Amino acid sequence: MRLMTLVGMAAEGFGDRVVVGGRTTGFTAAGVAARAGSGAALVRERGADAIVYLAVNGPAFPVALFAADLAGVPLVPLNYRLGEQQLEALLAKHPDALVIADPRGLEHLRRCGRDGITPSEWLAETEADRGGVAADDADPDAVAVVIYTSGTTSEPKGVLLRHSNLVSYVLGSVEFASAGGEDAALVSVPPYHIAAVANVITNLFAGRRSLVLEAFAPEEWLRSVREERVTSAMVVPTMLARIIESDADKAVPSLRSLAYGGAPMPGALIERALTVWPEVGFVNAYGLTETSSTITVLGPDEHRAALASEDPRVRARLASAGRALPGVDLEIRDHEGRALGPGRTGRICVRGAQVSAEYAGIGRAVDADGFFDTRDEGRLDEDGYLFIGGRVDDTIIRGAENIAPAEIEDVLLRHPAVTDAVVFGVSDEEWGQRVEAAVVIRAGASADEEELRAFALRTLRSSKTPDRIWLLPELPRTETGKLLRRKMPELVGSAPGAGD
Repeated sequence: MRLMTLVGMAAEGFGDRVVVGGRTTGFTAAGVAARAGSGAALVRERGADAIVYLAVNGPAFPVALFAADLAGVPLVPLNYRLGEQQLEALLAKHPDALVIADPRGLEHLRRCGRDGITPSEWLAETEADRGGVAADDADPDAVAVVIYTSGTTSEPKGVLLRHSNLVSYVLGSVEFASAGGEDAALVSVPPYHIAAVANVITNLFAGRRSLVLEAFAPEEWLRSVREERVTSAMVVPTMLARIIESDADKAVPSLRSLAYGGAPMPGALIERALTVWPEVGFVNAYGLTETSSTITVLGPDEHRAALASEDPRVRARLASAGRALPGVDLEIRDHEGRALGPGRTGRICVRGAQVSAEYAGIGRAVDADGFFDTRDEGRLDEDGYLFIGGRVDDTIIRGAENIAPAEIEDVLLRHPAVTDAVVFGVSDEEWGQRVEAAVVIRAGASADEEELRAFALRTLRSSKTPDRIWLLPELPRTETGKLLRRKMPELVGSAPGAGD
């Protein structure tokens, strides 16, 4: 099966239902299928071998995704916030692509001697009757989407997601036509993130209308939920924190489900959110680009059971990423590749049909048994719940001791004055690395470095207690909430008065 197979099923099963955009201005399932056909014809007319999407999320994005499939070419969403040199390097990898770009992206294209069209021009083109392109029996293992990694530590790598990977994810996570005609999903992630692709295909397959928030702000998010009668939404933890801590009206009578992921969720934040919205079903989803999005889920009933339980083992699950989806095999392994039992911390390794683990020009990064090393650390409890500890590459080596930043961050975030925290290693002549941290103090609260170090020391041994804690107005994060940890040593070194 290919992605257009899913579109065809939607067009046949609920063709008149609006599945993309606003209630009164959006596109029906049949309309999406027709636009995809026209878009595919345009791609072939131009002789393009890919569609590059260099703009904010919106209705043009799903049309581009399915048009690329029908045309037999991949969709390549690029980060429109990258610098010109980075963008130029990525665009050079796709010289024959049809490029959909916002005005800033078009200016850059022209300076490179290339052209493109805006999202509105793309939608106008796909509205025209071009005769379409008939779906064929093309290889389901063809590349559907290429997503470039962030490249914070090296040159971005293109992750190849094949139709078979993405369709496997859809079939393993959602039932066809399972949503009601009134259901609507609000997505607040950019199109170059795997969650954006995943939301397009799962919501369409379920028959759920999807709309996007181009620029996140708590008040705008809450307004959109109310006005569009949103029933499900997805946020990253930093977004949820801003929503919960805002002074805006938090009434969301239509909201039934709220998924979160992309970064660790502070325990105090999710507990507060569950209290603010007791009727909302919270879902924690963990996954990677290389795994076609979600591989583990902690569902609404598990959230409520953990919050209400007096059993420490059950209560602890509120900090977990849940259990593996059907068709996904999880193992925790040591650095030699040996499987570890419950409670042992090691590298999270995953296997399944939705796992791509494939990079352009490199190949698949799997072992002889088909397992992909995510380079995330974690552990499984006796019942298969996954607890994520952080990136292997983030480990601080102080003397002969390996220290996981996530453990220390979790402690700092328990302080009532702290709303955000990051822990990082700094070069040290005596120890190799020393532990430092930076925190953001909640509005209206106060705490100094001495108080925070004393607080951490009550839980952590001295070797894990940060040698210094910087007080900053905000921490560097990506649009999807991931900490840019490796920028911290340089950032605090140039922050005047930080930590004073």
